[in-house]
Formats: sequence, structure tokens, C-alpha cells
Amino acid sequence: MGLGLDAGGTQTRWALAAADGALRAQGLAAGLSGLQLDTDAGRLHIAATLADIAQACGPVRAVVAGVTGFDTAQLPAFCALAASAFGVPQTAVQALSDIELACHAAFAPGEGYVVYAGTGSVAAFIDAQRALHRVGGRGVVIDDAGGGHWIARQALCRIWRAEDERPGAWQDSPLARRVFAHVGGSDWAATRRWAYGASRGELGALALAVAAAAADDPAALALLHEAGSELARLAAALTRRFGMRPLALAGRVFELHPAIEQRLCAALPPDTELRRSLLPAHHAAARLAATRTTP
Repeated sequence: MGLGLDAGGTQTRWALAAADGALRAQGLAAGLSGLQLDTDAGRLHIAATLADIAQACGPVRAVVAGVTGFDTAQLPAFCALAASAFGVPQTAVQALSDIELACHAAFAPGEGYVVYAGTGSVAAFIDAQRALHRVGGRGVVIDDAGGGHWIARQALCRIWRAEDERPGAWQDSPLARRVFAHVGGSDWAATRRWAYGASRGELGALALAVAAAAADDPAALALLHEAGSELARLAAALTRRFGMRPLALAGRVFELHPAIEQRLCAALPPDTELRRSLLPAHHAAARLAATRTTP
């Protein structure tokens, strides 16, 4: 079997595929990121997560992994960890960024663009010469606007600014009530304890509470509209550089609420050919692994 991984900050999805491309199994594990490859604690977390997947999936012949925050300089470290976890040679492991994997899942080289929004956000294009061109994707400290972490951070910021101006304002805000239910309290101590103790993925998952409030709270809906506008900006940057091409949307942010995709569409030229990436990234990775020839 070939094993495919789609590793994000919130969770890692895995799948097994046979040589004919047929999917044989799939599952979920803890999130991981390329940033963790740079620290001892992070590498221990990755090793534990890969060990959990190995126990669930059984023997494999090759591994292809799309990893958020991954840089090619980190390839030796990831290959060593994956080879140890799955009992394969390091040459049987291929790692790439999550957006590069999403591009392979959506289009042939040179065909179209992908906007990927999960915990973070990024867009990319693989040209006919198989070179990868990226926009965005600079991490939650610098940008990642429109991603789940950004939505959550913006919600917390606006809620607490309202509290600064009018203590107790949260009681009149469906958005604040949903968010405070998620973090476990309505006082600053609860938010501080949760937000500064949460992982990148855990904080990104707070976007679910924002989406749940959108039906009752114009402020929550407006925030989701802003996320759509930010994601449209990524697509527009690629279009300015490389011309009009079909655009595929991938990532769990587009599953939060229709308002995000609606605003993205409204911000793009009306003749933009838009589609959802129908092949999940971990399925695409598994098929690549199943047909991979080990050097």
C-alpha cells in the first residue's frame, strides 16, 4: 500500500491506496507542521503522531506527505522520522508542502490555481515546467489572512475591544457567547489561559464557533465575509502574475460557512472558472505513494 498524509495544524488525515489507485483505508491523527521539525519537542510530537498512524494503517511500501509550514530544507529530518515510524527506507518517503500537494490533487501542471485555507491560508500555481509559485502562506504571526487561525484571532480581538469600551457587552453578542462557551469562561482570565495555552490548530478550531454564530450575529457574518475577501486577494495576486486560469478551492475553512466562498466569488472577475478540489489531498498523496518508484 501507498500511504498519503495531509498534515495540518489542526489534524492529520491519512489514506492508503493500492497500485491501481483504489482507496483501501483512511483515518485521522493529531495535527503537525513543518515548524515542529525545528525543535526537539516538535520532532518528538511528529514522531509520536507518525507512530500512531503507523499502528493504525499497518505496513506500507512508500509515504507521500503534504505538510503545512514545510520547507524543502526540512526534508531530511522528516524523511528520517517517517522512515523510522513506518519501517521503510528514507528514499521511500516524499514530503512537500500542503499547498503543493493540493495543487497536484486539483490540476495538471500549468492548468490552474489553488487557494487553500485551513488553519492558515495560501495560494499556489504549478506551472507547465512543474515549478511551484506561491502567494501568502507566511504563517499566523505575519499573515495567513482568511484562515481559521486568523478568523479566531480577529474574533477574540473584536470581542475584547468591545469589552474594553463597554464591560459586559459580550452578553448581547451571539458571537461572544459562542466564543466564550468554547474557551470555557467569559472573563479575561479564561480567554488568556485558553488562547495562550492553545496550539496553533486548537486556536484555529475556534473559527467553528464564529461560523456557528453567523446566523444570529451580523458581526460574525461580517468577519466571515472579510475572510472571503482576504482569500480572493490571494487568487487575484496569481491572476495578475500568470493570467486567467481556473481556480480550485481547498481546505476546511470553505466548509465553515457559505459566506466565505460567496464573498470570494464576488471579489473575483465574473468569468473566473471556479471549482472545489474534489479529490481530497490525502487521497491524492496515497495514490502518488502507491505508484512511487523508490530509487
